[in-house]
Amino acid sequence: MIILGLSAMAGTSKLMAPYLSELSDRDNVERFQQLSLHLLLNTGTPLNWGQMRDTKPNGLGLAKADSSLPYQLDIDKVSRLNGGNIYSLTYSDLWEALDVKDVTFQIEIKTLFELSINLISNSSLGNETVYRFEVATKKSGMPISAYLSGYVVVENFVDKVTSSTSSSGVGSLSVNVPNSVNGTALLLIFAKAQVNPQMVSFNTYTFSHHSSSPLPNGTLTTPSPLNHVLNVSLAYATADILKAQIFTFNYNFSLTEKAQGVQTVEYFIPWLLDSSPMVMVLTGHNGSTSFAEWVSYPQVPLQVGVDFSETITGSKVVSLSHIVTINFVLYEVVTKWGVLS
Repeated sequence: MIILGLSAMAGTSKLMAPYLSELSDRDNVERFQQLSLHLLLNTGTPLNWGQMRDTKPNGLGLAKADSSLPYQLDIDKVSRLNGGNIYSLTYSDLWEALDVKDVTFQIEIKTLFELSINLISNSSLGNETVYRFEVATKKSGMPISAYLSGYVVVENFVDKVTSSTSSSGVGSLSVNVPNSVNGTALLLIFAKAQVNPQMVSFNTYTFSHHSSSPLPNGTLTTPSPLNHVLNVSLAYATADILKAQIFTFNYNFSLTEKAQGVQTVEYFIPWLLDSSPMVMVLTGHNGSTSFAEWVSYPQVPLQVGVDFSETITGSKVVSLSHIVTINFVLYEVVTKWGVLS
């Protein structure tokens, strides 16, 4: 069994004074530690900049404004770091908001462990087709025992199955899909670590069910969650959404439509207390082409900033890791820092 240290959540619990430019004469490692803490412990300005789709922050901070505990990040501030969101901020926006002119940085946010899905077999059983999958849950190659909650979605059809991974981090899961439906099928699996219910990962697997090969996610729709509203842009006027649904470890139901525009549609995202990421799934057609596309909320995993793998050899890069909470779920934030020459 692997034990994940949460010591990063302890220690400093008060907000830092935002005089970051005065840290320039300090040792680089200490300075970057303070910059990383500032990013995670402060809200930035304005306090609710994440929810304001057309607003860029004047000061950069990812903390949730109404939280009394440290290392609780705002779901919308995090989602606006993801370049797939139409309301995302560029690295230039983030660099200017941090306002420390001699540093470069990268922000990565990810689940605490990885979940992989592999289709093993499919076979006919009466009026259904049975698909069997192998599921693995690991952290840096080390096994994680987890409870599994899976959903298969094909057009209007939805079914839920449960399973688990053993102490070796490997398990299996089977789904039965009626042959009366056909199109792009999406398997969505949430994994909740047995050692801590706040450690949750998820992944998807798209496959064809009596149809042509599925298109890559995001081909026909651009779903962007923000401020508990899902804005969906359609790539083609011929694309039509059949159903919009939300999934968590314990729940799934249809989304309520908020508004429609020209090749756009908005849905309300409910406030849920489930200790789980939320995943919205859109099924529909573009002519004869079936699709099943998805987006998570918060929009994690993500990476934004400088690609330090392309920096000049010998330049100093400091990497720091912290455990944070976003909507009852633990995530890992890795920040990398360098000095501009």
